Formats: sequence, structure tokens, C-alpha cells
Amino acid sequence: MYDYLIVGAGLYGSVFAHEMTNAGKKCLVIDKRGHIGGNIHTSETEGINVHEYGAHIFHTDNKAVWDYMNRFAEFNRFTNEPIAIFKDEVYNLPFNMNTFHQMWGIRTPEEAKRIIKEQVEAEGIIEPKNLEEQALSLVGRDIYEKLIKGYTEKQWGKKATELPAFIIRRIPVRFIYSNNYFNDRYQGIPVGGYTRIAEKLLEGTEVILNADFFKDRGRYSSMAKKIVFTGMIDEYFDYVHGELEYRSLRFEHEILDTDNYQGSAVVNYTEFEIPYTRIIEHKHFEFGTQPKTVITREYPEKWERGIEPYYPVNDTRNGEIYEKYRQMAETENGVIFAGRLGEYRYYDMHHIVQRALEMAALERESQALI
Repeated sequence: MYDYLIVGAGLYGSVFAHEMTNAGKKCLVIDKRGHIGGNIHTSETEGINVHEYGAHIFHTDNKAVWDYMNRFAEFNRFTNEPIAIFKDEVYNLPFNMNTFHQMWGIRTPEEAKRIIKEQVEAEGIIEPKNLEEQALSLVGRDIYEKLIKGYTEKQWGKKATELPAFIIRRIPVRFIYSNNYFNDRYQGIPVGGYTRIAEKLLEGTEVILNADFFKDRGRYSSMAKKIVFTGMIDEYFDYVHGELEYRSLRFEHEILDTDNYQGSAVVNYTEFEIPYTRIIEHKHFEFGTQPKTVITREYPEKWERGIEPYYPVNDTRNGEIYEKYRQMAETENGVIFAGRLGEYRYYDMHHIVQRALEMAALERESQALI
């Protein structure tokens, strides 16, 4: 008998298992994949640490979370400075003075603000009814058409006019010459890849891979006093209120006989006609000098049962369905629903670490009171 069965060996499950194992609890971690680390899993190809499930750049303003992660890896000084390609034009991201100079040939913040203001006013949108109108009311026609529209429609699999306005609550526009994508104080990539972090987190914890919770649910559920479930909450409840909507991703990896393919770790392709949203060149995450390179094309896909869900579609319809599952989860004794899929909410890595640490603290506290 285990104290905790943790379904999912991703970042949340690994952090929670580490904390509870250190607290003297007996944990079993299972994962249906053949590796630990979940979506942060990295593997080595041609001496390069490949982010198997898309670019993962750790960033946070939370010093406690940053210090915690640095217990398990040394982080380098990588700064996320992606670029965007629209047809034959190249733009810096996030939207900053370099972007505006590339787009309009201007040099000063005053000029950029004037152009954006004129374009926003020309649209005449008072109450945005969809994502397209929301974006136009924030940054105007040029930025929207070249850098937002096609990318967003590929990402969500819907026309921008069919997406709710609240998906883009704000668009970061910076009137400085800085290509640093994140505003967070701490940022970097773990030297040697993320899988090493998962390995260290799970030291001393029993792990079973290629183990599907739902294929032997009764036996797994009977093995522990409590379950931490990081899978899809609607699947856990047998879809009784219907399917929640997710977006999936497909990754196409390629080894190239060149030492530098695109000169940047992340390049976004913003025109709709190109089916992938971005190309990742992994060696640049760790400033690699290997003779070859590995790139990954990232294709957004519609989620269907049987393929991997990557992020929730948090619109009004799905919010109403999730609320029914959330209420069921509250009455499901002995089960903690966690992570992007268990809570049906988009989290970055630092959020996941914080949530797992907070939940582990609550568990230790509640048991201390018994």
C-alpha cells in the first residue's frame, strides 16, 4: 500500500513525488509514456539536447521557485529572443521598437505610438466581438495581419473571427529596443536538459512507465490511500458531461548536416499558408557548437481521443463543461486533480512547480493535524 499514487511523471507529478517522498511518504508514480518528464522530456541527438515536445524555456519572477529548480540543475543564461517570418519579411519578437522599425522604418517610440493609435482609431471598434476585433483594437491592422492573424488561426484551428475576444486580453507592446520575450527576472535552460531534473526529482520514488491508469484503473486505485491525477479530468469521469476541447501538437524532428540552420532557437511562421507555427533549433538553447543540428517543426492539430492533449481551449462553452467536472472533483474523496489537464487551465512550468509545492505543503500540513 502506497500513501500516494501519482498519475503522470511530468513536472507536477515529479515535484509532488519528491516533496512527499522526502516527507517520509511512500509514493508510486506511473506514466503511460515510456519516459519520465512528461512534456519537458529532453533526449540527446548528435550531442544536442532535443526538447521532444516543443520549446521549454524556464522563466519566473518567483525567487523561491527559481531557487528550487536550481537545486536540481545548473541553468544557463539563455534569453528567449524569437523572431517571426511573414512571407519574406523578418521581425523581432515580442512587439518592440525593433519590430516597429522593421515594419514601418521608424526610429522613435513617439512615431510607433502614433502609427498604432491611428490604425486603432481607423478600425472604429468600440466593443470587440471576437479575437480579430480585439487584436485590431489593441495594435491596429499591420501588426495584426502580419504577426497575429495567421499564427493564431493555425494555433487554434479556427478563424480569428470565430474565436472569443477574451483569448487576447492584452498584447504586450514595448516601446523599447529589447527582444527579450519574457519580463521575468529569472530565465534560462537547464544545462544537460530537463530530463536530468526529472531524474533527480524522482530519486527514491518508485516509477512505472508504459502504465496506462485507465487500462487497470481498479488495481491502481486500490494501491494507494490517495491519488494525484494529472491527466484529463473529463476522461477520469468517463466524459459524463461531454468532452472538453483541447489542442494537440505534432512534432517533426530532423537532423541536418549543417552547424547552424536558422540562427535562432525559435522562429515563428506567422502566415497561415505555412502549416507549422514554428521551427525550433535546439542547439541554440545551450549555445551548441556541434557540427550538425536538429530542428523541430511544430504543427498544431485538432485533438481527438487517443492522441496527446497539450493545452485546454478555455472558451465559454468549455468553461461551463469544466465547472461540472470541477464540482464532481470536489466530491471525489482521496483524489487531487492537478496540472494543465487535471485543472483544465494553461500553466507555464513555473506555475506548475509552484502549484505542486503548494499542494505538497497542504498535504503535509493536513496530515500533521491528524
